[in-house]
Amino acid sequence: MAKIIALSNQKGGVGKTTTAINLATAMAACGYNTLVIDFDPQGNATTGFGLDKANLKNNVYTVLTERCTAADAIYPTAVPRVSVMPSTVHLSGAEVELAAVVAREYRLKNALEPVAGQYDYVFIDCPPSLGMLTINALTASDEVLVPLQSEFFALEGLSQLFRTIELVKKSLNSRLRLMGVLLTMYDKRNKLSTLVEDDVRAYLGGKVFKTIIPRNVRVSEAPSHGKPVLVYDITCPGSRAYMSLAAEILKGTTEGSEVAA
Repeated sequence: MAKIIALSNQKGGVGKTTTAINLATAMAACGYNTLVIDFDPQGNATTGFGLDKANLKNNVYTVLTERCTAADAIYPTAVPRVSVMPSTVHLSGAEVELAAVVAREYRLKNALEPVAGQYDYVFIDCPPSLGMLTINALTASDEVLVPLQSEFFALEGLSQLFRTIELVKKSLNSRLRLMGVLLTMYDKRNKLSTLVEDDVRAYLGGKVFKTIIPRNVRVSEAPSHGKPVLVYDITCPGSRAYMSLAAEILKGTTEGSEVAA
């Protein structure tokens, strides 16, 4: 059965989608079958793998609204062992549509059960909010990975996210746990990044990944080519960092303080 990991942070622009795309690719490079669920109405994880949303009949919205099964909405990508359940802008209306539905928090979990056994890892790219979509993702997941941008306001909002995780754990999903916090967009030439890292590690201790994702232009360029950075430029610092993150997750540890260079 797959390990299901939600990538969540209510702040936007912190690297959730980039991490989902490239961590899935890194896991696939290690020989694991992976599925990326694009749970953000913006659909960036879908286009990041080079898929054209307009030409895909089914997606995560049609799954949530029970217009199709999960198996009908999963598409292969150009990356071996990586599949995607795409998103659509219509997903933004799903919270309203599901408002009166009984057990709406379990829609994604129930949909994934018949297909989860086909994968080793499932990564859910959550929207930048703590609404019903994110609750669905957390209810379906085993663990939560929190990308955190290396900036001044990095810790703002984390306590709210952690409270949400605890509430979901108590009332909807007792197996849910925090996998770790991942520092992203790190610039070791900038003293602020070092100060943020020190603050985050002092606050969260061993729950911060040893690997840090550096600010890297190749990581920013890759989505415009519809490719993960590991396919676009496997030798760049960003690619090496995501491979390091995959190795760290496979070892099952989030302790340490080394920056992937």
